[in-house]
Amino acid sequence: MRRLLPLALLLLALPLLGGCNLVLLAPSGDIAMQQRNLLIASTALMMIIIVPVMALTVYFAWRYRAANREAEAEYDPEWSHSLPLEVVIWTAPLLIIIALGAMTWLSTHLLDPFRPLDRIDAQTRIPEGTRPLEVQVVALDWKWLFLYPEQGIAVVNELAAPVDRPISFKLTSSTVMNSFYIPALAGQIYAMAGMETQLHAVINKPGSFKGFSANYSGAGFSQMHFNFHGLDRDGFEAWVAKAKGGQRLDRAAFAELEKPSEAVPVRYFGSVEGGLYQAILNLCAAEGRMCMHEMMMIDAKGGAGLDSHANRDRLRYDRVRDEAGHGAPTVPASGQPARSDAPPTGTNDQDSGRGGPAPPQVQDR
Repeated sequence: MRRLLPLALLLLALPLLGGCNLVLLAPSGDIAMQQRNLLIASTALMMIIIVPVMALTVYFAWRYRAANREAEAEYDPEWSHSLPLEVVIWTAPLLIIIALGAMTWLSTHLLDPFRPLDRIDAQTRIPEGTRPLEVQVVALDWKWLFLYPEQGIAVVNELAAPVDRPISFKLTSSTVMNSFYIPALAGQIYAMAGMETQLHAVINKPGSFKGFSANYSGAGFSQMHFNFHGLDRDGFEAWVAKAKGGQRLDRAAFAELEKPSEAVPVRYFGSVEGGLYQAILNLCAAEGRMCMHEMMMIDAKGGAGLDSHANRDRLRYDRVRDEAGHGAPTVPASGQPARSDAPPTGTNDQDSGRGGPAPPQVQDR
């Protein structure tokens, strides 16, 4: 009776699994489907070794137990080598490793998130001249901002796309590193400040799917989720028209949106200031900041010497964030109290050259 109790408990627990949403094993996007197939194939290959090893472990433990007195189970300490057994032990794992390596190499290139799609699904190629839907994704504290440059709209914490139309995501962050993930659509991809990552995907079935942050990013991380809607063409046009009724997203509105907030409801913006996404990407959406591409241009020219002294205030990012209401400057960076009242070198007016000694001369070589 005691032996049957664990089996009975297992059978009783099986109905509870009926409520599980196994989205990874039943995705609605072609990229996620290919990833699912790769997961199943890799697991099946590994089971070729794991299942026999586990079964033989139980078999040997039972057959060669101390209480077994059968002649066939006699312990033989002189046994040392079997060529057929060695061939099986080494050849089977080697073949499986070769197969897994080949699958990994192929899938790494075919499922590269930066690689544009060449098919809608396993049976349908992308028609010649098809233009993907471009979506610019910005990770904020703690919400997602989606900009549609073709439609001229922006939406907070809601995403939509037509069924069977390729989607080209461009992702960045205005804060710490984050991770964009819609399990039904494709694999996760990181979003990092000052950098742009890409993800190409397509949704093949209509419906509403969960998207969320897959990388811890602070206090509001657990509520940093959104709904992704797969719609037919008319449904998508209606959704865009609904978003068109929102207010304008300019730099001033973005500065307010950028402030940390949790459990933010869906919000629509009917128009977007030109170049806003590029300004966010280049860390210069706030008034007075120098853009990264300007810094890189100066560096590429070997530095601007005395001419760059006028850019000093534009590089004081903490001061700009403080004036925008994002918190006190992080000086010192550790957050600990300063050891003295003396201002840090390079932060007061005298060091900056206003009313003080001129900055050192830079000699050309």
